[in-house]
Amino acid sequence: MKTSFILSAIAALAAKASAACWSTSLGYPCCNGNHIVYTDKDGNWGLENNNWCGIVGTVSNAACWSEALGYPCCTAANPMVWYTDNDGEWGVENNNWCGIATGGSPAPVTPSPSTGGGGGGDVTIGSQYSHSGNPFKGHKFFLNPYYVDEVEKAVQQISDSSLKAKAAKMAEYSNAIWLDTIKNMETWLERNLKEALAQQNSEGGTVLTVFVVYDLPGRDCHALASNGELLANDGDMERYKSEYIDVIEGHLKKYISQPIVLVIEPDSLANLVTNLENTPACADSEKYYLDAHAYLIKKFGVLKHVAMYLDIGHAFWLGWDDNRAGAAKVYSKVINSGSPGEVRGFVSNVANYTPWEDPELSRGPDTEWNPCPDEKRYLEAMAKDFKTAGIKNVYFVDDTSRNGKKTDRTHPGEWCNQTGVGVGARPAANPISGMDYLDAFYWVKPLGESDGTSDESAKRYDGYCGHATAMKPAPEAGQWFQKHFEQGVENANPPL
Repeated sequence: MKTSFILSAIAALAAKASAACWSTSLGYPCCNGNHIVYTDKDGNWGLENNNWCGIVGTVSNAACWSEALGYPCCTAANPMVWYTDNDGEWGVENNNWCGIATGGSPAPVTPSPSTGGGGGGDVTIGSQYSHSGNPFKGHKFFLNPYYVDEVEKAVQQISDSSLKAKAAKMAEYSNAIWLDTIKNMETWLERNLKEALAQQNSEGGTVLTVFVVYDLPGRDCHALASNGELLANDGDMERYKSEYIDVIEGHLKKYISQPIVLVIEPDSLANLVTNLENTPACADSEKYYLDAHAYLIKKFGVLKHVAMYLDIGHAFWLGWDDNRAGAAKVYSKVINSGSPGEVRGFVSNVANYTPWEDPELSRGPDTEWNPCPDEKRYLEAMAKDFKTAGIKNVYFVDDTSRNGKKTDRTHPGEWCNQTGVGVGARPAANPISGMDYLDAFYWVKPLGESDGTSDESAKRYDGYCGHATAMKPAPEAGQWFQKHFEQGVENANPPL
């Protein structure tokens, strides 16, 4: 189980020997149901209320513990131990991982360029992969196992056979894995890196995994629906560095043979462009946003197999001439502050609904004189402005997970659980001929996960989630929203 808990041998043995609820000894409750999401040597695990739980009566006592994880046991009499994690000791046979049932002989390890943070950065796995050109091109896209499980459970709730078949197809497309808390990072990062690497080794082609780095101190300073766990203060800034960024860096330095893309801190820098003067929380967060970006760019931007995209909001946030000019200054400053680390480009429309093209809109009263009323025109303008500002790498990814259909918004800037949603273009590299600076369409925010609660009494209630065009009732941000998912599937463009 990928956690940060360090168990003694006695505690581990006690957990395996415990009778009914074995997972409580590991710090997790027992599940009420029996839907298996993940299996390791401790037993079968489920997810309930967005938290891990142990499935009763499934403690594994098999000698070949790795078979439950989808890997064979090593067959050599005394296999080399290539690395060790919380599952056990791993060897390599036939260019694939295998579990070592008994102690093997330690193999020489390859030192990483630096030890990095606490993610196991002292060893590397495989030969170095280096991005060249478009980071999305030429790879198979890794499927987010958490989202696949969410979709499978959502399909079971649908009675209409046609909609059911469409919904099932959603599990066939890649979307980003959100590292939105320290705990979720510890749970999901290495597990998915290892699974993507195993797929890469077994299939012979590179497998790209996309993660969202999303836990800034004072996160989402202008919105309430998705405020984070860390506050805008020096102590939480140190936690962000040591418990979050450094740990991510350690894992990235170990898994060097596979391509990785990082989407960096949605809604953060865009707030520095537009909301410093009118939102005190953004003014309080400015220092931490800038320092954190400089820190992570220096850490991640020197890794050859990692490509980063900084979030630039969307067309109805920074599309106006003065906002784009301000953005060019802010992003240029931030990128320079992270030298020698490099940024590949920028990601737009994350978790938003702005269509790729909207020929019905033009610069006028209906758009508050925005010259960029859709994503295509926005990125065309941003490409020119950023290059003029001297930014070295100007490439874009557009989130098409929710923008297939123009939603029923009274203003194009409304962003919360919009009625009329439709999933958009499928993830693909170089999707538009003639736009060589558009690296990809990709599903960054998974359709079906709520933007924020519509419960006015909730601590994280945001007024945009109570707008007339927002779908209600809606759960807290990140929790599954079945009605929103079904509508997004039904309105898919292109159709599923």
